[in-house]
Amino acid sequence: MAPSAMSRWTTSLSEAQPVPYWLDDPGRPHPQPALTGAETCDLLVVGGGYSGLWTALNAKERDPQRDVVLLEGREVGWAASGRNGGFCAASLTHGLPNGLTRWPDEIVKLQELGARNLDEIEKAVARHDLDCEFERTGEIDVATETYQAWELRDWYEELREKGLADGIDFLDADAVREQVASPTFEAGLWDRRGVAMLNPARLVWGLKRACLRLGVRVYENTPALELKSYGAGMAVRTPYGTVRARKVALGTNIFPNLVKRVRAYTVPVYDYALMTEPLSEEQLAAVGWKNRQGLGDSANQFHYFRLSADNRILWGGYDAVYPYGGRVRAEYDDRPETYAKLAGHFFTCFPQLEGVRFTHAWGGAIDTCSRFSAFYGTAHQGKVAYAAGYTGLGVGATRFGADVMLDLLAGERTERTSLAMVRKKPLPFPPEPFAWTGIALTKWSLARADAHGGRRNLWLRTMDKFGLGFDS
Repeated sequence: MAPSAMSRWTTSLSEAQPVPYWLDDPGRPHPQPALTGAETCDLLVVGGGYSGLWTALNAKERDPQRDVVLLEGREVGWAASGRNGGFCAASLTHGLPNGLTRWPDEIVKLQELGARNLDEIEKAVARHDLDCEFERTGEIDVATETYQAWELRDWYEELREKGLADGIDFLDADAVREQVASPTFEAGLWDRRGVAMLNPARLVWGLKRACLRLGVRVYENTPALELKSYGAGMAVRTPYGTVRARKVALGTNIFPNLVKRVRAYTVPVYDYALMTEPLSEEQLAAVGWKNRQGLGDSANQFHYFRLSADNRILWGGYDAVYPYGGRVRAEYDDRPETYAKLAGHFFTCFPQLEGVRFTHAWGGAIDTCSRFSAFYGTAHQGKVAYAAGYTGLGVGATRFGADVMLDLLAGERTERTSLAMVRKKPLPFPPEPFAWTGIALTKWSLARADAHGGRRNLWLRTMDKFGLGFDS
């Protein structure tokens, strides 16, 4: 990278605030008071992100008389649920390729359940007046290299042969650039109905309001410190109190699970994003983007990007940083070297936007597991359920996971709990230093594959063979 180019691109970051754009909102609600003293309830939900809030909301909709308490360690939506890209996908399997590879016999059912789940989210947005800028625009997977364009065409033909291409269109270079004008785009696959764009923080705040209206007691700044059996139910200790509950649902994702044996199944990966200032009418016209789809490129180290309601561009991804030991720390949330890299990639994709400034730059941890889509389970003789491992695609899938946890706690065999995806666990991660070494080698190999026409080396082929394929 030439010094002049580096200077030009980093200048665009000179006024960027190191906070998530979505959370920098004057409409951000005040937190609910912390729990002090003793509480009892039918269902205790731990975690105030999407996973926990959907669980509490769905529990009350299933049974309005159920007494539900939700605990959040800080403020609702402060972590991944409030700072993600706002891609609400129908996929429950972290994309169709991952699902088809891992559960080929169930993929039709998984696709059907995922589509139904996204429809239910859209209905909930309307029913509860969740003011979250929901737009069912779809997503385009774009190729930025010739070999990626051929791979997309081959994948589209495979989907057609398997009867899985409904609502998906292949776009050649001219067609994809007619949708969004970038000289780097060589082809695209447009999933027209399977993804919605939304404001992630406003969704989580709306879910909180809906839960409160239905009678859920929400306690914020109340970390759950310990989980143990108590008579016929469970007890959770907090800094200033306790909660006794018949059943407990754990939606803590990347944060240490109260069921300790679950912790080996997830590791944190840090993801980063930029947000531009609002585009002028001239700048927006130069890019096109009239249909406002979300976009992601086809590299192993990929970017995701979309328009906000006020026509800013969110640009994120590429680097996926795993800290040694899997530590989750606030200092990892800010990474200027990644911001500079992302800014350079942005202007390579959209040279016509030279001079645009970034107003926000942020990062944070997401939880991933070795199969890159959520896993589920129970503990304490079925009195506790958990879901984790969404790998950055949890905006939509967490609602499905909430229903799975409620089914498991009810002891019901449903079309959800009958799935192999629900019944079986991924492989756990090895202890350090093996986890760090394996992830570092995988990341190096993925970057090398991107630079060499997508050719996967022996390490990646071995990982694929054991179902441990990985992308950023």
